[in-house]
Parts: sequence; structure tokens; C-alpha cells
Amino acid sequence: MINEIRETTISCPYCGEIISVLVDCSVSAQEYIEDCQVCCRPIDFRVSVDEEGDFEVSVYSENE
Repeated sequence: MINEIRETTISCPYCGEIISVLVDCSVSAQEYIEDCQVCCRPIDFRVSVDEEGDFEVSVYSENE
């Protein structure tokens, strides 16, 4: 497992703005909430990291 923080971009599920976020790739599966940097609404992040260190980030609104 690769222990590092990586930067990626996501589209806010509320306002649609593209924002840059940091992802902790030291955990293979995680879910957390972070506020949008533009509209301040809570984004539900779901992150998975495979054994090669490739990661996938899915974002959802609070009620999805």
C-alpha cells in the first residue's frame, strides 16, 4: 500500500464547480464528508485505493 496524499479534482454535486481536493491514499477504503470550497455544502466522499496505488474518488450529495 502506498502511503501518500495525492491531489485530484472533483465536481461538486451541488454547485457543479470543479474543485481540487487532497486524498489520503494510505487507506484502501474510506468514506468522509468535506465541505465544498465554493458553496460550503457537505460532500460525501467515497475513496478506494487498489494494491497498485491507483485511487478512485466518488462524490455524492448529502441525501444520495
